[in-house]
Amino acid sequence: MPEAPLSARDIGWGIVGYGWVARDYAAPAILAAGHAVRAVCDPTPAALKAARAAHPGAALHASLAPMLEDPEVEAIYVATPNHLHRAAVEAIAAAGKAVLCEKPMAATLEDAEAMAAAAEGAGILYGTAFDQRHHPAHEAIRAAVRGGLIGTPTAIRIAYACWLGADWTVTGEGDNWRADPARAGGGALMDLAPHGLDLAEFLLGERIEEIAALTQRRVQSYSVDDGALLIGRTTGGALVQLHVAYNCPDALPRRRLEVLGSTGQILAENTMGQDAGGRVTHTDVAGRSAPLDVPDADASPFARQMAAFGRALSGGDRATFSAARDLHTMRLLHRAYAEDPACR
Repeated sequence: MPEAPLSARDIGWGIVGYGWVARDYAAPAILAAGHAVRAVCDPTPAALKAARAAHPGAALHASLAPMLEDPEVEAIYVATPNHLHRAAVEAIAAAGKAVLCEKPMAATLEDAEAMAAAAEGAGILYGTAFDQRHHPAHEAIRAAVRGGLIGTPTAIRIAYACWLGADWTVTGEGDNWRADPARAGGGALMDLAPHGLDLAEFLLGERIEEIAALTQRRVQSYSVDDGALLIGRTTGGALVQLHVAYNCPDALPRRRLEVLGSTGQILAENTMGQDAGGRVTHTDVAGRSAPLDVPDADASPFARQMAAFGRALSGGDRATFSAARDLHTMRLLHRAYAEDPACR
């Protein structure tokens, strides 16, 4: 069954890092879930100006400390550059507030391990923002796979690519930190592969235990990888293939998900990403194709994610969010980079 669109009650949120993802997706999703944005923290005056216009009743801060002391803030969404995730999450955990942190979990495995330990030690609700788990199409695919529609799942193939030039910007800040290895921790593999790895495990219900990758720096001028191919194998023997890239023009077909099985396959086009929609097709063992029914197809995956987090915080099922599971994904990324000869 699809998730309910709203949470059990109003949740007061704080946002740390008011960049384009927070501004255009997370903050509207908080409101769509029936929650409230109570406070925004960002050291950039332009970001705070944008937050003031969008959320006139929210408290605005240039540092995190005042937000941590605000009793109206129950949960905090962290959308800073990757290298700043650890400090924010550790401080939030020490304050006893719930935290939803953008992916990847951190810029380094060491930081991710420290974050998981802080969340566990404080006993708070922690989640990494894997919004693809909440996409209506992906939930429908998961239900179909687990219901036996394609027999025994044998492989997942994902293409998740975009164009990210050295001067890329959305909000006009002129600072593409995703191309800075010190702040991002890597390139296309670090930024885009976490979604694919987590989604594959979500769809199959099996952990990826083996992983290997080859990266490239072929088109873009920066020092992080602008493309990568990953292969993996789950505990049950299903194969996972993932192509991620910063060197694919956005006008080209670049978002594709295939789930292959012993009696059929499911193809999803343009479902990977921040928005709802896309097209999902099931092909049976006789080669007959038909659209797969997707309940609540137009619902925002971000809004569904915020609603699910609110339900978990209100005493609902917390299994949707797991620091231990997210740390496993970070370990896969670390191994993928470590085993690539180009990164040694």
